[in-house]
Amino acid sequence: MKELLKLCLLLPAVALLTSCGGDGNPNKATQGAFNTNDAAAAVYVAPGEYDEYYEFFSGGFSGQVSVVGLPSGRLFRRIPVFSVDPEKGYGFDEESKAMLNTTHGFIPWDDAHHPKLSQTNGEIDGRWLFINGNNTPRIARIDLTTFETAEIIEIPNSAGNHSSPYLTMNTEYVVAGTRFSIPIPQKDVPIETYKENFQGMLSFISVAPEDGDMDIAFQILVPGFDYDLASSGKGPSHGWTFFTTYNTEKGRTMKEATASQNDKDFIAAINWKKAEEYIAAGNFEEWDSEYTNNIVDEGSHIASSETKHKVKVLNSSNCPGMIYFLPTPKSPHGVDVNPTGEYIVGCGKLSADLTVHSFSKMMAAIEAESYETIIDGIPVLKYEEVVTGVVKSGGLGPLHTEFDGDGNAYTSFFISSEVVKWNVGTWEVIDRVPSYYSIGHLSIPGGGSMKPSRKYLISMNKITKDRYLPTGPELAHSAQLYDITGDKMRLLLDFPTDGEPHYAQGCLAELIKPNSKKFYKLDENTHPYAVMSEEDVRVERDGKNVHVYMSSIRSHFAPDNIEGVKVGDRVYWHVTNLEQDWDTPHGFAMMGARNAETLIMPGLTKTLVWEPKVEGVFPFYCTDFCSALHQEMQGYVRVSAAGSDVPLKWSLGED
Repeated sequence: MKELLKLCLLLPAVALLTSCGGDGNPNKATQGAFNTNDAAAAVYVAPGEYDEYYEFFSGGFSGQVSVVGLPSGRLFRRIPVFSVDPEKGYGFDEESKAMLNTTHGFIPWDDAHHPKLSQTNGEIDGRWLFINGNNTPRIARIDLTTFETAEIIEIPNSAGNHSSPYLTMNTEYVVAGTRFSIPIPQKDVPIETYKENFQGMLSFISVAPEDGDMDIAFQILVPGFDYDLASSGKGPSHGWTFFTTYNTEKGRTMKEATASQNDKDFIAAINWKKAEEYIAAGNFEEWDSEYTNNIVDEGSHIASSETKHKVKVLNSSNCPGMIYFLPTPKSPHGVDVNPTGEYIVGCGKLSADLTVHSFSKMMAAIEAESYETIIDGIPVLKYEEVVTGVVKSGGLGPLHTEFDGDGNAYTSFFISSEVVKWNVGTWEVIDRVPSYYSIGHLSIPGGGSMKPSRKYLISMNKITKDRYLPTGPELAHSAQLYDITGDKMRLLLDFPTDGEPHYAQGCLAELIKPNSKKFYKLDENTHPYAVMSEEDVRVERDGKNVHVYMSSIRSHFAPDNIEGVKVGDRVYWHVTNLEQDWDTPHGFAMMGARNAETLIMPGLTKTLVWEPKVEGVFPFYCTDFCSALHQEMQGYVRVSAAGSDVPLKWSLGED
């Protein structure tokens, strides 16, 4: 064990030497690996042509999602989710501020890890993308007709929302586990009483099939381990979700040592259909638990925040048949169910081997009550009764596994910086390729579904080192694209990523592209401050609040000159984009506004607040290039003294 821990401390050096052939020169490692011209042709997308796949990358500590095309690696868009975004005004304009509300207050940041695409019958359907906020436990739903965040729900009784938001095969639920066990409900106890007072919580969030609205269906109180990642069953294993656990020792300090003592930790197998039966029978407790549910209204596009107060909690010790533990070496990180739903792969970070459990063997062991022991009412199944195969000596530091739908699996090995391909069934290693450097997650488009692609694999690497031109101490993280159509994997492309991508999930572009919204119909805009034409624009005073009902269209604002605003006023700029054409947003920025611009899509209304502090004449302008006369799309506001009698007036272009 001590030797493994020492090796972990040397990860960057080991990764660099392993990947570069020992001298730190990546070019030497890649010479002769592929024909450069051939690789370039394989990722080339001609001008005016489309990429074959969308790939959605988590932004990690940026709190955002990046949309990338494959095979080109081109960045199409950043979707703000848990972080304020000055480019679009998300979190700054009045319509979107509520999206970042929590029971802790306005939280304009989070750590976004695992994007997951909605599924129907085990296949990606292209409707929604879900992603977790790890720090302040939250899950967001992104509408893929608009590529905008439509809903964010907070998760109570949780800390460290890492094993999230893994979907069931019909998007009945997105699930979330507690990375950090804590006192539940929260209370003031000595940390040294961890073993007595700390517990974990697994949450099942329902998703309405028509509109995607989320709510917490139920939570399951579980022993106080750390719950790391998850994967839901499919096919025969539909109705089950599997969570990895570590720190079954219940260590509370120096966890790199105290949480790495046991030879085996667990994969927790949750029978959520059995949980539904317990809920229906009333075998639950209703807890007082506050959480926020923030959602955007489809007509007004104004976000509202509702605080909810109750959750249904199942105690795992009182619900036989709902949870079983599958022993898995050693500190398992990733758990992945293959496309047939039969095999459950556990990646023990401190094991050189991969452990593959069989769902049918698990069910047989449950039927035979083949238990090693029982922990807090949860049976621990006998290891030899549930394991069906072991991939021997795959590499160092296995983390995650993806499948290609053709009987092959691909596992990332963090310490040895490589992707290893192996056969599902024989458990034999087929191929291995280096990654540069310290790979974390990997992704195959369609991964996690019953129909993954067998074309590309992406590695997401934690350390970039010398892959790109240097940019000071901090470098962009790296993604690498591999061709997996043949027996041997082939590196095609390096491209930098935004933030720290922990995971990415992709699908065929044709699942999303035909449904993409081009503009919002103006006559469906129900925003209370919208204007339908320039005839509707006006400026109104309500005490010290001044409301500007403004329109924007190529290439002017109406009104464009405003007088009668006073120091101490609070000015609400309600800007409606009158365009009804694709790709014609308008921006609005006000000198001295202490927030951001706001970006208004065709047919929408957005509101920016400005509080003038001094007298003068101040300009505003359009920030998004819209026409040859874009520079002329501007105006002025006259600000007078607080007690002045300058009347409120405005112009619509008249001299």
